[in-house]
Amino acid sequence: MTSPKIIVTRSQPGADQTLRALKDRQLEAVLSPALTLSRSDAAVPDLSRYGGIVFTSANGVRFLSDETDARDLPAWCVGPATASAALLEGYSPVHQSSGDGSDLSHYIAHHWPSGTDRRLLHVANAAARGNVKTALEAEGFEVDFLPLYEASTAPALANAAYRLISTGDPSLVLVHSAKGARAFLDLCDGLDLSALSYVAISEQAAGPLREDGQKNIAIAPHPDEAHLLETLDDLLSRI
Repeated sequence: MTSPKIIVTRSQPGADQTLRALKDRQLEAVLSPALTLSRSDAAVPDLSRYGGIVFTSANGVRFLSDETDARDLPAWCVGPATASAALLEGYSPVHQSSGDGSDLSHYIAHHWPSGTDRRLLHVANAAARGNVKTALEAEGFEVDFLPLYEASTAPALANAAYRLISTGDPSLVLVHSAKGARAFLDLCDGLDLSALSYVAISEQAAGPLREDGQKNIAIAPHPDEAHLLETLDDLLSRI
C-alpha cells in the first residue's frame, strides 16, 4: 500500500529540517507552514545583566542571534533541536533538558552552579505562556521575559496542501505546536478534514485538534522532533 502524503505545518526555517528527515525516509511531503514568524518590537536588553539565557525554541535562538554577537552566556535549552541551534550559533556552554518548559525549569533549578548570578533572560515567542518564568521564580531565580518574535497565521494553505485536502485522499499532518494546530484549522475552514490523521509533538499541541473534534491523533511520547518522527514511523508501519 502506498504511504499517505505528509503535510508539514511547521514554520521555517525548522520546516526544512523536517522535510529533509521525511525525504530520507522516502516519504512524499507537502510543505504548508501554518504560521509566519516575524520580529517583534521588543528591545533586547543589556545581556551582561544576566547569568544565563533560557531558550524554549530554536526560533528564539535564531532571532536573538540576529540581534547580538554575544555568545558567552550559558544557554539553557529545551530539547535537542533548541540545543543544536544554540551550538550552531556558537553559544557556550549549552545545557539541554528533555521534555517541555516545566522540565527545563526543573533542570535549571537542579543544575545551576552555586554562587552564579541567578538572573535569567527567557527568549521566546510573544504568545508563550509564563510557566517557565513562574516555575523559575519559585526556585529563587529572577527572570525577565523577552518576547522577541511573533507567530501569526499564514495567509493561506499552500496550493499543494489545499489540493491534497480537497481531493479527500488520506493524508498525515505533522503538528509542532498548539498555536500551529489552531492556525492550520483556521486555514482549513470549510474543508472536509475527515481523511486527515495527525501526529502531534505533544498532548498540548494536539489540544486544538481535539477541541475541534478531529480524530486519529497520535502523540509523540516526548515533545521533540526525534520522537515526533519515530511516532510517524510507527504509525506508517501499521498502515
